[in-house]
Amino acid sequence: MLKIKLILCYLLILNSLVGFAQNADNGLVNWLTLKEAQEKNKTQPKPFLIDIYTDWCGWCKHMMKTTYSNPNLAGYINQNFYAVKFNAETKDTIEFNGKIYKPLSKEPKTPHELAVKFLGNSLSYPSTMFITNNYEYNLLSQGYLEDKKIEPLLVFMVENAWRTSIFEEFNSNFNKTFYDTGYKKVNITTYDIKDLEKLHKKKPKKVLVNFVSSFCNTCKVIQKTTFVDSLIGNYINKNYYVINFNAESNDTLIFNKQKYFKQLVNGYPLNTLAMALSNNRLSFPSISVLDEKNTVLEVLNFYQSPQQIKPILEYYGSNAYKTIKWPDFIKEYSIAKPKK
Repeated sequence: MLKIKLILCYLLILNSLVGFAQNADNGLVNWLTLKEAQEKNKTQPKPFLIDIYTDWCGWCKHMMKTTYSNPNLAGYINQNFYAVKFNAETKDTIEFNGKIYKPLSKEPKTPHELAVKFLGNSLSYPSTMFITNNYEYNLLSQGYLEDKKIEPLLVFMVENAWRTSIFEEFNSNFNKTFYDTGYKKVNITTYDIKDLEKLHKKKPKKVLVNFVSSFCNTCKVIQKTTFVDSLIGNYINKNYYVINFNAESNDTLIFNKQKYFKQLVNGYPLNTLAMALSNNRLSFPSISVLDEKNTVLEVLNFYQSPQQIKPILEYYGSNAYKTIKWPDFIKEYSIAKPKK
């Protein structure tokens, strides 16, 4: 009987060790094949995260044991991406985005045709490819990614910052927001949405409403870096009132003599004022531009860098929108202030 108990204990320990080894090989991410990810994407679109590795790559294994074993990062990836482990030297034939890719040779350590497509002549590992759910945009990061390096990449893709910004620009502002808080910035006065009526009576101005939520990281980047940037900060202080409005607010609010409150909007609890101020075009992030009577003039969806938003602020802040159409304004603006 004792012998049986010892054998059972040994088996339990062995199973635990096997499970640990599997975790070390794969981290905590729910990895899929390219075929599985593409099938799932047809019914529930998400961006792809493709870990491009080889069996002999030590840093690839280390990334599994560290970055992809971080519970918070793995949870974020599992919720927001289809994560794929792709062996760059596989001998399988693979279909990707409607095209067939084959191994280039039967010899070991020969890159696969799809690896060459992803990496070009820079065949280094690990490499991480981020691709939008419609295959419209991709972003390649090569080398080992520790937690702080992969975070902005994940947010850049999930919150669609790629639509309006290059990654290097976004990455710089992301790190200023969450890690490097000692950079030079302009002090911006922010106000509560409840105070706008009184503010306009005292001194009418345009209004910038930055919609924030508990889950929107890019909203914080806009709040902490875009508005306070020296390129536009002083102009904002002079010409705009800035509101950081929590779209998940539980408050019942009176705005322009109408009552707004929290309720389910497309299955998510949001304050109905957020929908009204965004002309029912709310996404995260979003910024609304209001006139002096709190009428919505423009809704800016997606991330806005200081460079991106500067001409828009001047278009509305100078009242140019009353006399000239945006395409004509931005054409003249670009000629008068060419990019360096």
